[in-house]
Amino acid sequence: MCGIAGFIGQGSKNDLQSMIGTLLHRGPDNKGFFLKDDVGFAHSRLSILDTSQAGNQPMFGKNERTVITYNGEIYNFLEIREELKSRGHQFKSNSDTEVILALYDEFAEDCFEKLEGMFAIALYDFAKKKLLLARDPMGEKPLYWTMTNKTLVFGSEMAALTMHPLFKKELDLFSLSKYLSFDYIPTPHTIYKDVHKLEPGTFLSFQGNKIKKHTFWQIKFSTNEKHSFKKATEELDKKLNNIVDKTLVSDVPIGVFLSGGLDSSTVAYYASRSSKSQINTYSIGFEEKSFDESKYALKVANHLKTKHHLKIVKQSDILNLVKDLGEILDEPLADPSILPTYILSKFAHEHVTVALGGDGGDELFAGYPTFQADIFTNLYLKIPKPLRSIIEKLINKLPVSEKNFSLEFKLKKFIEGVNKKHRHSNWLGNFNPEEKSQLFRPEIWGQVKDKSDFEDIDKYIKEITTEDPRQQTLGVYMRTYLMDQVLVKVDRASMKTSLETRAPFLNHKLVDYINSLPYEFKLKHLKVKYILKKLMKNKLPKSIINRKKKGFGIPLAKWLREDLRETCEKTLSKENIEKTALFNYSFIKKLKEDHFTKKKDNRRKLWALIVFQLWFNRQKQ
Repeated sequence: MCGIAGFIGQGSKNDLQSMIGTLLHRGPDNKGFFLKDDVGFAHSRLSILDTSQAGNQPMFGKNERTVITYNGEIYNFLEIREELKSRGHQFKSNSDTEVILALYDEFAEDCFEKLEGMFAIALYDFAKKKLLLARDPMGEKPLYWTMTNKTLVFGSEMAALTMHPLFKKELDLFSLSKYLSFDYIPTPHTIYKDVHKLEPGTFLSFQGNKIKKHTFWQIKFSTNEKHSFKKATEELDKKLNNIVDKTLVSDVPIGVFLSGGLDSSTVAYYASRSSKSQINTYSIGFEEKSFDESKYALKVANHLKTKHHLKIVKQSDILNLVKDLGEILDEPLADPSILPTYILSKFAHEHVTVALGGDGGDELFAGYPTFQADIFTNLYLKIPKPLRSIIEKLINKLPVSEKNFSLEFKLKKFIEGVNKKHRHSNWLGNFNPEEKSQLFRPEIWGQVKDKSDFEDIDKYIKEITTEDPRQQTLGVYMRTYLMDQVLVKVDRASMKTSLETRAPFLNHKLVDYINSLPYEFKLKHLKVKYILKKLMKNKLPKSIINRKKKGFGIPLAKWLREDLRETCEKTLSKENIEKTALFNYSFIKKLKEDHFTKKKDNRRKLWALIVFQLWFNRQKQ
């Protein structure tokens, strides 16, 4: 796991040093540079495989015809290496980086579709004078790029790009509008104009000042395969066992994040089964009981006989982190669980360099309450409008609850999005258009109001073809909420502590298989993750299998009224808000007052604005 940066065009070694200097947390073990003519690559290394100097980057291919800087892990590199050896290739190191270079020599641009893992790759072919940028199928690893003055600049995080002298910090108002709607900025957009996230399963070629993009993998749902439930369960068992075994390959200590939920417990089970030694598991606990899962994690750890490490987090530990969000995030991301994720990562890194997690299970197996809510939608819409109007008025009068995923919260979110075309996005979302029209200053709202926030979702709906619209919804979740919120949160939080995280569920071969299964195998009646629960029935404690969904949250609503109130007031002060020249302070003031007096639960809206303001202040420093 590493940080990469570079350019093709204008730039100097000092520029490379400045760029990679922003990414040293991603790779504190070594840094390297390459600059020849107009080609500049830089790399910061977190040593995982072949920790010797032979694995350092940038790395050259055979006869120095190619050079690579790469971030990630290739789980099938040993298999590829043996195949390439049979074709006459020789290797000087035990690193997966050298395997990628040899694979490119053999298959050129077709090499990327043969890689099984997570990666962000920059490879330059001197003979063809061509740069290739590639990102893994599920978008686990970040890769930003921009083109200015015939110079292409790239990096693992936006901070690296901002250090190039040609970079222009110009806020993209459309991206800001989307952030306020979704709590994240969807790919390929970023918070800055003309700066892009490379799409997942895609490689970009830059040759002769021309940019082309090519898709080498995309989400698909097979409709032709016939599966019996019994055989599907057996096959899922084999695939999970094989894939988790591959993700355990490492030359440094490895552990598992264990929340006590089904997904992380499943990963811990297969890791324990595959590992020759006792697995280390890590979790954190909270003083606030409705947010604490530590007893479930401990139950799984005892059941699997792992070496469990638990850290009880004090409220002050998380509160003290808030001020650092502008530094942790390279662009706004309004997911408060990044705070406990950072603390968990830092805690795990005291013992291990790599940690496995259960990310992706909810999106693959329809695990969110929103999928259950979908079932109720058609029933609810059959209720006569006058009666629905009465129901909605009663729900909106329910007293505000500070508990995690309270019934009041769920009911209010349900009626908020049930009538909308993109109801799942509305259920997961934040500010609606009417609220944004009041939040933005008139001149700003006038620039963004006519552009759809859902253009990217509509694009995915067209790309993800299936006869079952429910499956299509799962695909959209994978390409939006999972990729641009969940995975970004985990990447930034873990890499800030120099910890590599791996998500076995997101191996694209496993994704392909699960996507080939009927929707009823995933959500049966109201039973979420049906096939996964059946698979793990005799492998995990019954209480874990039947647990209700519980997010990795913090008591944000309460804290904003109490311990974080001063931070909220200061960050969203009239002086700070007016410096942005974007928002109406009077609307924000009302949001604060309504929340402080418990008239409304505005935790998400206030948090999104706080995160943006902290990020904005950081950029102005």
